[in-house]
Amino acid sequence: MVEVSNVRKSYLLGNMEVPVLSGINLKIERGEFLAIMGPSGSGKSTLMNLIGCLDKPTEGQVTIRGKDLRRMSDEELARMRGLEIGFVFQTFNLVSRLTALENVLLPTFANSRPGIDPRKRAKELLEIMGLHNRMHHRPGELSGGQSQRVSIARALINDPAILLADEPTGNLDSKTGDEILRIFMGLNMEGRTIVIVTHDSEIAKYADRVVLVKDGIIQYN
Repeated sequence: MVEVSNVRKSYLLGNMEVPVLSGINLKIERGEFLAIMGPSGSGKSTLMNLIGCLDKPTEGQVTIRGKDLRRMSDEELARMRGLEIGFVFQTFNLVSRLTALENVLLPTFANSRPGIDPRKRAKELLEIMGLHNRMHHRPGELSGGQSQRVSIARALINDPAILLADEPTGNLDSKTGDEILRIFMGLNMEGRTIVIVTHDSEIAKYADRVVLVKDGIIQYN
């Protein structure tokens, strides 16, 4: 599903080049539930951004479903992000003035799969998330757990093959966090590839495999 080969990533800070990732090699199999662990500043979120087509490596190759991201145009990368990858963030990233239903529909404005009624699909996903009576509520009227369920529904609206989650339970209490992780487990059992970035070993226990990133390199895989 995903292959990262000899990837290096650095950023310019003034005239100084600051390395973040140093020679990363990683394969993620179709249908795998993977946790990427590491302390703050280890490079784990940068690695997720590269897998999610949100950034490009300084050196090396990232391949998703057989497609080399280096050979794709910005338009093709945007379409890859929109249709093949779903994103779930720690801070939910919901638009405050939009309802839950409207937030779920947002990705379909730029990309949508033919033959699918986006509004019908959004309602179905919110019902699956147990939010059938919260569809027309705005984020300020939702709990943290409900907001994260909305963001998961939004991530799934275009039926992506890969779901990337960056500290998805970081702003939730432990009980609500467990409920969200069980949702991810259910999605994985349906065949979806799940990648969770976390610093929490308790969250990593839900995954099939754990990759530890420290100081820009993979310590174990």
